[in-house]
Amino acid sequence: MHNIRTCWLASLGAVLLFFTSAFAEEKDSETPKSAPGIRVGIAEADITPPNDFPMAGYYHERLSLGTVDPLKAKAIVFRDDETSGVLVVCDLIGITTDLAGEVRKRISEQTGIPREHVVISATHSHTAPAYAKELYLFLGDEKQSESRASYIEKLIAGPVAAAVDAFENAQPVVLASGAAIQETPVSFNRRSVLRDGSVRTWLPRSHSEVVKAAGPIDPEIGLLAIRSADTNELRGVLSNFALHLDTLGGRSWSADYPSFIERSLRQGNPDDLISIFAAGTCGDINHNNPENSKRLSTEAIGNALAESIRGKLADLQPIANPRLAVHSETLSLKLQDATSEEVRRGVEIINQVKSGGKVDFYDHVTAHKKIRLDHYRHQTPFVNPTEYITSGLSRSLAGIGDSIPVDVTVMTLGDDLAIVCLPGEVFVDLGLAIKQASPFRNTIIVELSNVVELIYVPHRAAYAGGSYEVTNSTTVPGSGEKLVETAVSLLRKAANDKP
Repeated sequence: MHNIRTCWLASLGAVLLFFTSAFAEEKDSETPKSAPGIRVGIAEADITPPNDFPMAGYYHERLSLGTVDPLKAKAIVFRDDETSGVLVVCDLIGITTDLAGEVRKRISEQTGIPREHVVISATHSHTAPAYAKELYLFLGDEKQSESRASYIEKLIAGPVAAAVDAFENAQPVVLASGAAIQETPVSFNRRSVLRDGSVRTWLPRSHSEVVKAAGPIDPEIGLLAIRSADTNELRGVLSNFALHLDTLGGRSWSADYPSFIERSLRQGNPDDLISIFAAGTCGDINHNNPENSKRLSTEAIGNALAESIRGKLADLQPIANPRLAVHSETLSLKLQDATSEEVRRGVEIINQVKSGGKVDFYDHVTAHKKIRLDHYRHQTPFVNPTEYITSGLSRSLAGIGDSIPVDVTVMTLGDDLAIVCLPGEVFVDLGLAIKQASPFRNTIIVELSNVVELIYVPHRAAYAGGSYEVTNSTTVPGSGEKLVETAVSLLRKAANDKP
């Protein structure tokens, strides 16, 4: 049985008796108002792998040796009499199409929430499991160790259990939303423009060829506070910030800096408060300051963000009329090509690495990408992908053709809050463009939702500049702009929804 801890959101209880008008007036000033017509549930489930399971994030295999803090799947369900939607955020590096498909199907079957209203997202922790190959083998009933197959069952069941529990225990609540500004620098654009107009990732700004940062950051921490309707006790916080989760390293499971956010938020609040951190558009944003060599620790980042969040919670604006709307649209994004010659070259490079040879990093990245693309684009691929890659294997996308289907989903609460869910690792400029165009007072943008196989989603100008993120993107230029156009269209549609 999975270790599931549900945050029970208290209801208003029995119908209030009539008192004198003066006494009722006094009580109204002390008692928070629950959101009319809407119920919210939050819950979590453990998805920590066993030791010796492969870890994600890099181009070499590393097996876990232990656990720093547990990995969780955390669900928030919004319900009213007509509409429902769920966001499940997992401490994973990404959500493969295979995993999303299994989880969304089961959640829909067990709750009645339409599949297109179910979003599974990842925090992008690099100290989480590399599960794609093991899931691929599991879904194909192919040979794998009993312990790894058992973990895949847990990985699928965990997000489902959290979502079902949140759905069943959704209650009237008091909701408030807003944004904190992260004043202490913890996020930095990792791409730099060089004198020749090209772009390089991870170069220090002191490099003789660097002219300037290639893009901005987003200092805004989007927030949704969920309080008990009868006691005003803080039961859950949804936070959203654009910063890569690759701050810890090592060979132990960890949720990275969001674990410190949760620990801080529990100080002075219930011990079972659930902090749900959703990754913002941070495809080009890291925690290392390119202006100096100082490396921020995981604890320092998490505590700095938590301090900003705690300082803003009391000032969040209540959502007085949180009518719920959920809109989703599926669009097809064109995949890059993978010729037989490119795939053959990729095989040579990967074999060279396996034999201990040295290869250029960008050639290694390209080799993996071309074999993935061969796997996706061709009914009969040029090579057997399972012999050369682990990340990127997909039952759902194998032989799908020259385009990949992705969902853009928008959940809105009245005129106050919009939650926009996008696939892939999205560049910060694209997220900022959506926020700028959004008709809602506050807009939270959640990347890495339902589909990770896009890998990076740069904007058009970034493709011209090049470097790591462009090398490691599987779709053609303009894909990011299509996501923005779709998201803005859905936001406008939601804004025009009338009760």
